[in-house]
Amino acid sequence: MSDPHKKANAAHAYTPGLKIKKIETVIKERMLPVEGEVLVGIGDEVDYNTIIAKTELPGDAEMLNVTDILGVDPGDIFDKTNKKEGDSFVEGELLAQNIAFWGLVKNYVYAPFPGVIESVSGLTGQMVIRTHNVPLEINAYIKGKIMEITPKRGAIIETKAAFIQGIFGFGGENHGEIQVIVDLPNQILTEDMITLENAGKIIVGGSSVTSSAYKKAIEVGVKGIVVGGLDVEDLIKILGEDIGVAITGEENIEITVIATEGFGNIPISERTFNLLKEFEGRMCAINGATQIRAGVLRPEIIIPYDTEAEATREESFSEGMTPGSLIRVIRSPYFGEIAKVFSLPVELQRLESGSRVRVVEIQLEDGTIVTVPRANVEIIEE
Repeated sequence: MSDPHKKANAAHAYTPGLKIKKIETVIKERMLPVEGEVLVGIGDEVDYNTIIAKTELPGDAEMLNVTDILGVDPGDIFDKTNKKEGDSFVEGELLAQNIAFWGLVKNYVYAPFPGVIESVSGLTGQMVIRTHNVPLEINAYIKGKIMEITPKRGAIIETKAAFIQGIFGFGGENHGEIQVIVDLPNQILTEDMITLENAGKIIVGGSSVTSSAYKKAIEVGVKGIVVGGLDVEDLIKILGEDIGVAITGEENIEITVIATEGFGNIPISERTFNLLKEFEGRMCAINGATQIRAGVLRPEIIIPYDTEAEATREESFSEGMTPGSLIRVIRSPYFGEIAKVFSLPVELQRLESGSRVRVVEIQLEDGTIVTVPRANVEIIEE
């Protein structure tokens, strides 16, 4: 049995520099792996489930050594087959036969699966069969506008959205309505918090999610879970295997899970929690795909604005910080303080952590002037 104290004090992993933006221009490339048909045009407005392009992927091929099975020469294969190239067949259907010596010798070749005859060779005596083509459709994934078309392959979509990157995730693309089901960022998401009302939703927890809560979420029909951290032991229970270093997102699971802060019992950041709380009830797209090594890929939460006018207002507001602007501090050590912008230094400044960031000087209610990262404040609309 694992030591609960050791588990509680497990090392946390946190990666700075991930995007948490209330307004961001998000661009997504949606392409088929092979040529097909593009179903949208430049300027089209698309929704999450709009089909962008479609194609058919070739089925799996299998080679049957027909002449060996039948006991005949390769040149005789055409006289023994019941199907020709291009013909379809069902599983168990007779493809070829050889009855010799007045019926004393009977050899048959049956189809191991439904498919089509791709080729028959009189030189090798082999028949190549292939499963039926597999239809493939690519949806928009996000709500936005088609900005560019690649003929026969797909399109590029652009949208204005709130955008949050996570540290780690699993499960592929999903979308649903945001629902915050904890009161505080440090609450663990437990089984008893999940109800039938969460079906089809992207639920937001606090510091982590238990394996029993994850299972309950699947039973209920939750589309996604967003929490601060993931406990490794619970993660192994959830996935049924240890965590590898390869890309995630291709798991055969029905739900997407994103940890915004890292591994361990880590409260979801106040900024992320507040942003998700602000957009509660709105539709969002999420993707848990993660790749830590070359070609870094982070899990993401995208909350498109409903209209271009709404996005334009928010963008203008977000860029409107000036001396005298009323702001709220959203991170320690001045979390929750209401202040005014005193000045906006142009130069990047080095924090105690060693990173260099853009800062703002703010005047607190008691008159004290302090310097904080700009990412730690948000404008209060007056």
